[in-house]
Formats: sequence, structure tokens, C-alpha cells
Amino acid sequence: MAALSDREQPDRTGRRAGWGQRASLAPLDVPAAITRFLAQVRPLVSVTVENEIWPNRARILDRQGIPRVIVGARMSVRSAERWAKMPALIGPVLGGISVLSAQDGATEERLLRLGLPEAALTGKLNLKLLAPARIVARPSGPLRDVTILAASTHEGEEAVVLDAYLSARVAHPDLRLILAPRHPERGNEVAALIAARGLSFARRTQGAGPGDHPVFLADTLGEMARWYDAAAVCVTGGSFTDRGGHTPWEPAAHLCATLHGPHVANFADDYGALDQAEASLAVSAETLGAALDALAGDRARVARMGEAAHALLHHRAGNPDPLLARIADLALQRTCTSAR
Repeated sequence: MAALSDREQPDRTGRRAGWGQRASLAPLDVPAAITRFLAQVRPLVSVTVENEIWPNRARILDRQGIPRVIVGARMSVRSAERWAKMPALIGPVLGGISVLSAQDGATEERLLRLGLPEAALTGKLNLKLLAPARIVARPSGPLRDVTILAASTHEGEEAVVLDAYLSARVAHPDLRLILAPRHPERGNEVAALIAARGLSFARRTQGAGPGDHPVFLADTLGEMARWYDAAAVCVTGGSFTDRGGHTPWEPAAHLCATLHGPHVANFADDYGALDQAEASLAVSAETLGAALDALAGDRARVARMGEAAHALLHHRAGNPDPLLARIADLALQRTCTSAR
């Protein structure tokens, strides 16, 4: 829980967060603890992130006239079914919310059925996607158009990518590959896999750049944005071995057409939406080479996929400005009420 306060919290209760506000631990959902906390902080507005549902906190905030805002709410089918069995508990919690932004339409519908006032709803917002949505992608160029990035690969995946790359390169000899293992300390192991296939390659740890050789081993940390910008097609790692997959939204932010394997449980809904929008493509280890071959021969399709992924990212991230404006209005109203 965050609080817009009419006075600074004392240093002993927290520390200054990186974005310039004081931070402290929220109180337990016990009336005495909540009452003491509110007396000390004196918030103008209570802002809760995602799924924090605390009945005592909600009741006391409502009793003190402190508006409650929920940002980026998400409720699964299972959670909604559990709360539906406790209408006397969840009803007042949701009924007193002033403003709520959900991550998706399904969450909005579930919360409305459980008692959220429709007037409280504001535009959908996914806090985790706001940062990638702010990325300004670099314009494409001739070298980027023929470059594939295998991002955050794990043991067992580099061999799959290298064999697929070799297969696609038969028809497209100018094709390039950037291999960025999830754990750069595996650099020597991955370098051995590349060398075993007779491919000419360079390593970032040796000072090379991605345009120096057909295959580039990005065996450093902290430079993934650079590699996304350098490639038109991204193969997301963690999806060809059973590791749940890695985020598709970073490649989407950089206008990459994305290929992924079958193991995407960590981002199943995200990849499903991207696949449906023809912004990404699900492949197997056996069909990756054919998919790379097809995309290498169809740059217009690659561009369409990248644009579609970028558009879906911005749609899902949402625009925080209307929500911030409503929070500011609530704080101003509270200030005026307190001054009377």
C-alpha cells in the first residue's frame, strides 16, 4: 500500500524510494496496527497495487474517509470463485473503492460481479508493461533485417538455435545470428557449440560487436536492449526447454518478430495474445529452422509482426495519465475537506 500523505513520514519508519517518496512496510491487517499507522502517516489517498485485499484496512480507511485506489488489479477465476463464497466480506471491500484500474477485461468483469461499483473503473493498466512500452525502438536497417537474436537461452537451447540457423542459412547465406545466453558464465560452453559447427563467430567479452562475424556470442550482462535493437527476429529462450519461457514484451518493445517454443507457462496468456495477433509464432525445435527460413524470405511479414507486437504491448500497458489525474483529484478533494 502506498499513501499520498499531507506530511513527511519520520526517517525511522522507512527510507526514501528511488522515485522520491518515502517507503515503509504496510501494517498488518489488524485494527490497532492500521489505526496507529494512519495516525502517523495521515494519508490523503490509499493506493494499493494489484491483488492486496485486506478487509480491516478497507473498513478503517472508509470510516476515516480516505479514498481507496487499486492499480493494476488482477483476479483469477479461482480467486473470484473463492471470494464469491464470502459476499459479506468481499462486498464492502470492493464497494468502497473509489478508483480501480484492472490489468484485463476478465478481471473487470469478475470484480464487478463481486461488488465493485462500475463508476470506480478507469482504463486498464499493467504496471509491469509500462517500462517496455516507453522504449523507443531504433529504426530498422539492412544489417538488422538479416539478423536473428536468440535471447536468454538456456542449456540445451543453443544447439537447437544453431542447427535451425544453419538450416535457414542454406537459402539465405547472408543471415546473421546473435546468441545471448541467459547466464553469460556459460560463454565458453556456448562458444564450443558454435565452433563445433564450423561457424565463424565473435564474442562480446573479447570486445567484438554484432556486425563483425556471421555469429555473435553476446556473453555479457546488461546489454540486451542493444541486441534487441540489432535484430529483426527474436527467438525467446526458456521456451524450448521446460523453463516456462521469458517475457515476449521486451522484443515487442523493440519491434521484433518473435518465435517461441512450446514451454511458455510463465507467460501463457501473453504469448497466446501475441500468437492470435500474428505478432509471434509458436514453433518446435524441429520446425524452428523452417520458420526462420520463411521469415528470412519475407521481410514484409517480419515488419508486420514487429509492428503488431509493438501495438499490442502499448494496448496492454495502458495509459497511466487518466488514473494519475483521478488520484490527484481525490487527493485535492481530501485536502479541501480536511481544511474545513
